[in-house]
Amino acid sequence: MRTSRNTKKYRNNKSKVFPRYMQEKLAITVLVITLALFALVMVLYNLMTNKKEDYNQIVLSQQEYDSRVIPFKRGDIMDRNGTYLAASEKVYNLILDPKQIMTDPDAYLEASVNALTECFGYDRTEIMNLIQEKKDKQYVRYAKQLTYDDKAKYEKYKSDKSSELKKAGKNIKGIWFEDEYKRVYPYNSLGSKVIGFSNSDGMSGTGGIEQFYNSTLMGTNGREYGYLNDDSNLERVIKPATNGNTVVSTIDANIQKIVEKYINEWQQQTGSKQIGVIVMDPNNAEVLAMADGKSFDLNNPRTLRPEYTDEVLRQLGIQEAIDDYKRKNKNSEPLTADTVTKHYSNEQIMSLGTQVAWNQTWRNFTISDGFEPGSTEKIFTVSAALEEGAITGKETYECNRFLEVGGHKIHCVSRYGHGLITVEQGLMKSCNVVMMRIASQMGKEKFYKYQQIFGFGSKTGIDLPGEADNKTNIYKADTAGDADLATNSFGQNFNSTMIQMAAAYCSVINGGSYYEPHVVKQILNEQGSVIKKVDPVLVRETVSESTTKFINEALFKTVNAEGGTGGAARVAGYKVAGKTGTAEKFPRDKTNYVVSFCGYAPADNPQVLVYVVIDEPHVEDQPHSTYASEVFRKIMTEILPYLNVFPDTDVDATLPSDEASKLPKQEGITSETKAGSEKETTAEEAGAAETSVPAPTMENGKQVPDEYLNPSEEYVNRPEGEDSVLPGGVPGETGDSSESPQASEEETSAQ
Repeated sequence: MRTSRNTKKYRNNKSKVFPRYMQEKLAITVLVITLALFALVMVLYNLMTNKKEDYNQIVLSQQEYDSRVIPFKRGDIMDRNGTYLAASEKVYNLILDPKQIMTDPDAYLEASVNALTECFGYDRTEIMNLIQEKKDKQYVRYAKQLTYDDKAKYEKYKSDKSSELKKAGKNIKGIWFEDEYKRVYPYNSLGSKVIGFSNSDGMSGTGGIEQFYNSTLMGTNGREYGYLNDDSNLERVIKPATNGNTVVSTIDANIQKIVEKYINEWQQQTGSKQIGVIVMDPNNAEVLAMADGKSFDLNNPRTLRPEYTDEVLRQLGIQEAIDDYKRKNKNSEPLTADTVTKHYSNEQIMSLGTQVAWNQTWRNFTISDGFEPGSTEKIFTVSAALEEGAITGKETYECNRFLEVGGHKIHCVSRYGHGLITVEQGLMKSCNVVMMRIASQMGKEKFYKYQQIFGFGSKTGIDLPGEADNKTNIYKADTAGDADLATNSFGQNFNSTMIQMAAAYCSVINGGSYYEPHVVKQILNEQGSVIKKVDPVLVRETVSESTTKFINEALFKTVNAEGGTGGAARVAGYKVAGKTGTAEKFPRDKTNYVVSFCGYAPADNPQVLVYVVIDEPHVEDQPHSTYASEVFRKIMTEILPYLNVFPDTDVDATLPSDEASKLPKQEGITSETKAGSEKETTAEEAGAAETSVPAPTMENGKQVPDEYLNPSEEYVNRPEGEDSVLPGGVPGETGDSSESPQASEEETSAQ
């Protein structure tokens, strides 16, 4: 009986091993696991179908020994005629795989080292030691940018030696070549400031088109991935590189060569602190050439120019170190030339000096540097007054050497004055007094409104990096005093860049259309198809056709008529027009000047504009506009025939007879009797009240020589000891004029 009871109890306990609630939990667990597995399968399926390539590349990219970057080719830069100014040529990096070589040193080491020494002349001991020291490395870049000929020489050697090495049980292993592109500039320094240069990796540009259009020129690297399949065979996945686009510039390489030839000639024969030249199409603001006096080799951009001697670099470095210390330690005592060596080593000073020299060399004077433009500004004073109706262009004014404005005695360019003179003659002879009177008639509000319309104090928007706007170096109606208005009217006491002046000139002479200057015409893809065309951008209208006609006629006479200051700019057979400029630099010590000439041809239908600026000519007597006019003439003489601008056979070296007959032979100032008679006629035509003005005389009372009254150039004739100086300076740079803005205005009514 005991046995029977125990058996029953055992059976009852056994039946309770998996009670119902446990079975339910087990079922739920199995269900959850099943759902999780199903979800995992779905995720894996999605990855395999939609992101297979991405994850394959992630995995395969870890296998560095069998994957490589496929470099992109940086886009080319061409001139407007298809001439290559910048290109990328394929070069090769020599790669060593010491690990592969050392898998069997007896078979591979000697043969591989022999190949390197015999093909490339490398040091045998150095290579042998390198391979043994880095025997665990699979990628060692030993040499960069080998040519195709170098690579071909190695491959031929390997092919020729293969049979011989095979018989000896040896082989060349662990040597291969990696593709790369090298940026080359076929014309070295030609157009260096416009083109700029690319860094060695081709990923970024410095200066010029290379920098401004960097994203256009850049491509995207590709990659080749390698892996072993199920059969242990090497498989490859290749993502090809996307090459950069080609930029077609507006630059004409032939015109650029002409410009740089005469810049170099000037610098070698006379020289100056700086010289800049811009050549533009005035009808759409395309830049045909742009250069300054500090060009550099684009293939070796860090090779300094000869003038940067060690002593010059040291002085630049000391000043930069002083400035650097001041920036970093604003509350500390400033360093001096004597104390700078306590904080900077000689190596640091020379390094800083070298960087300053590079920046000075790479800086584009034509767009980055502001200067007082001088008399080239005068056409804008006259244009604004004509547009606003402040003058009709028929007025006459008396120039008696100077005007007193705001407590300042402001002289004309001629120390003896011009006598009675018309608006047109005011431009021809570059008379400061006429401009001051016209600006005063117009008033500050209108004058500075047109300064803004012509683009002074703002960027032009040219597609080059580093453009200055000079907005802090220009007066406005509410900040200018009477003397500021007077001096601004003839181009002093405010700053402009060359590109601002050239763009404004184009708008005045082309009928009033201000276009955004640009250096790129179109963008091409790798196949040569146009993917973007850079059309001229019309920004605004500046003047009317009648004003354009008046200015073009006046500037034609400035170059071709007797008494015009631009006679040195004449080009035989062509209707050349233009305006001279001579600006006294600050401080006003009658020592340093900027001379310039902005001209174009033909005068009645402008096709090309050339602007020449020379900063501080290396001569004792600087203020002669002829220096710039002659450089202009040489450039124009060559580029006009090249551009198929045909000469006008009716044009003589002097003003045509029909035009000459309209002018007094000596601008109405030959003697007191003649002067009175001629001024009487001119005044009657202009409706002026005065009919007789004494002719200018010299200090000794004698009549002024004709060369002073009818100059062949603009020459600031201010002898030492003269009591007149230009007031103030450029705002934001040298301090404002010393006069009060409330000073009384000078009487400016037409005479």
